[in-house]
Amino acid sequence: MTSDAEQLKRAFDRWDEQLAPNAIGWLGTTAGVNADNQFIALARFGSASDAQANSDRPEQHDWWMQTSRLFDGDVTFHNCTHTSDFMGGGSDDAGFVQVIHGAVNDVPRMEALQDRMEETVGDFRPDIIGGRTAIHSDEAHFTEAMYFKSEAEARQGEQKKPPEELKALFNEETAMTSDLGYVDLANPWLSSPASARSG
Repeated sequence: MTSDAEQLKRAFDRWDEQLAPNAIGWLGTTAGVNADNQFIALARFGSASDAQANSDRPEQHDWWMQTSRLFDGDVTFHNCTHTSDFMGGGSDDAGFVQVIHGAVNDVPRMEALQDRMEETVGDFRPDIIGGRTAIHSDEAHFTEAMYFKSEAEARQGEQKKPPEELKALFNEETAMTSDLGYVDLANPWLSSPASARSG
């Protein structure tokens, strides 16, 4: 949680400007604060060793020491080496991102269902422009980010009735997950090496 979303956004902008050019193996970041001031960030790296090497940089440490003061209470971290992309992964062009976290009792089956849904969901939900799932180290919890063209289109898409085959896949996936939480980022902070260079 944060009580100063504007300052936090400036801190992430500073990271993009000053630290991103030399970030080791950094592939992109999705972050933001929801309407309840809950903050979330998903940072992607080429490997676990790249992420650790970046974390060990003195300038990264200094940035985090300053930025951590903007949070209310402790910050929870999850290092995830088991990830998968949906419809090409995330997109810096998204106007809305929904992050879902929860428990899952069958990771391989969930991934197989997502592969099958990927084949048809694009026609049913053209508002979805990509997604990414990260399995936590305990292999029993996950964090998933879905990227949309806009929040308005996402909300419209939620109201659509899926075809029976897709509905069955949705229902099976829902049955194997629990304790779900949602963080809706109406103004997502999206950056990658390409956008950092152009910015």
